[in-house]
Amino acid sequence: MNWQVEYRKWLENSDLDEKLRKELDQEAGNEKVLEDSFYRDMEFGTAGMRGVLGPGTNRMNIYTIRKASEGLARFVAENGEEAKKRGVVIAYDPRYMSREFAFESAAVLGKHGVKSYVFEALRPTPELSFAVRYLNCFSGIVITASHNPPEYNGYKVYGEDGGQMPPESANAVTEYIDAIQDIFSVQIEDLETLKTQGLLEVISEEVDRPYLQKLKEVIVNKSLVQEKGKDIKIVFTPLHGTGGILGVPALQSVGFTNIIKVEEQFINDPDFSTVKSPNPENREAFELAISYGEKENADILVGTDPDADRLGVAVRTNSGEFDVLSGNQIGALILNYLLKQKKKQGELPSNAAVLKSIVTSDLGRDIAEFYGAEMIEVLTGFKFIAEQIKGFEATGSHQFEFGYEESNGYMVKAFTRDKDAIQAVLAISEVMLDAKERGLTLFDELEELYKQFGYYKEDLVSLTLSGKDGSEQIKALMSRFREQLPTSMGSEKISRTEDYLRSETTYASGETAAIALPRADVLKFYLEDGSWFCLRPSGTEPKIKFYFSIKGKTAEESLAKLTRVRDALLEQVER
Repeated sequence: MNWQVEYRKWLENSDLDEKLRKELDQEAGNEKVLEDSFYRDMEFGTAGMRGVLGPGTNRMNIYTIRKASEGLARFVAENGEEAKKRGVVIAYDPRYMSREFAFESAAVLGKHGVKSYVFEALRPTPELSFAVRYLNCFSGIVITASHNPPEYNGYKVYGEDGGQMPPESANAVTEYIDAIQDIFSVQIEDLETLKTQGLLEVISEEVDRPYLQKLKEVIVNKSLVQEKGKDIKIVFTPLHGTGGILGVPALQSVGFTNIIKVEEQFINDPDFSTVKSPNPENREAFELAISYGEKENADILVGTDPDADRLGVAVRTNSGEFDVLSGNQIGALILNYLLKQKKKQGELPSNAAVLKSIVTSDLGRDIAEFYGAEMIEVLTGFKFIAEQIKGFEATGSHQFEFGYEESNGYMVKAFTRDKDAIQAVLAISEVMLDAKERGLTLFDELEELYKQFGYYKEDLVSLTLSGKDGSEQIKALMSRFREQLPTSMGSEKISRTEDYLRSETTYASGETAAIALPRADVLKFYLEDGSWFCLRPSGTEPKIKFYFSIKGKTAEESLAKLTRVRDALLEQVER
């Protein structure tokens, strides 16, 4: 694509949105920004699309939204009149242009006779997943950029099972999108006309109520929570997003009534002005919550990201200070509690299955196997967890018990088919209550797991490489490691390498074996003791991520090994 040609098309379009025209004028002469804005079309993948707001074919704006929605509309229409009647449900978060993008999408779909249900106000992403199933829609859209900085927004598409659209369907939508030569040719229908025709329905409590009712099923020991739930103090922050809308009512409905809201962060703010990044994985995002926790002598601090699909947790350490748990640690605590309680109650089936991503700690595998559940690994992305559950239901081969990713995504019950921070808030609060009843903190509970299964230390290092040059650097880096597989890292020998792009495992002996998972640009290196590190370009951000999962007999041993391996890898990356 010749970016100058595309740039001129936008400049010469007399009907161009005035706000976008002003932004274009402001960037006049800034060739680096203009090239990045126009050098390619916004990429639509299995995770939909996500990018910086602004004018251009490689930016999030009403035209790229219309183009994506046109592709989806053609895909729905291809599946017949029944699919069009079942329609598409649309939700959105508090970001700039989210509401506008939601209704732009409906305007495009309606032009094709595809019905849309649009939430009247902000709603969590997991409720969108639930709504697809509850309303029997053919598809769903959520406008969000999750925990990205304020200048981003995104567009995620869901299939009829409530999971993010699987690769085959996403590829079909992509083909329709790519067939649109003129981005300005997409037609829209007037919203009031669509309402009159019954092709646009604005929804709210009719989905909230059943979703809140289903959330009660997350609680395992209902009598304990109903009787004692008020005894734990929970500090809750939605980080300016959608989590508080249903998170607080959900907690209260099961018995957790002692909730302290971080008031400043219950304000829907597209600038996320009280935090550097609205990411509950980071300690910095918990600074206000920690000050509340210390003042109120809280037991646990919980935080959800702007679209409420990820959960962060902070707990007291032995020193009495609050520390933010990692996604792996939260997952291990919830998993251990669920399986232990179900085993105790005689409700853990013989075909119980737990699902985790390939970059999630193997502590979860140890826990699952201890209780007799099978751990099944999938590629990164909750759509792959949703696909497995769909398969379980079709074959009856397994009973789903829990699914999670190291990036703070959890699902306890399959009434949603995406990570659900509202479910996770309920689950971790119950784990906290159970621990307190036994005179323990969650930090104590975690230490018990380490004593039983080994000291796991995980880390994640992200390298941001923005723009066209950054994308090429990431590709070159992956290619370099792929063509020259390291045999050791930080004095630790590598026993095997898994290349998910080539679907092949290579052992130190030179032998190879096939990998029975879809292809993905991921390299995972196993050390002789089962520890591992992994290289994975992000599918939604201009980053390459380096994951580490190291196991040792003591915390000190694990940390020392992690430091050696991480430093050695990053040194190779910088060469």
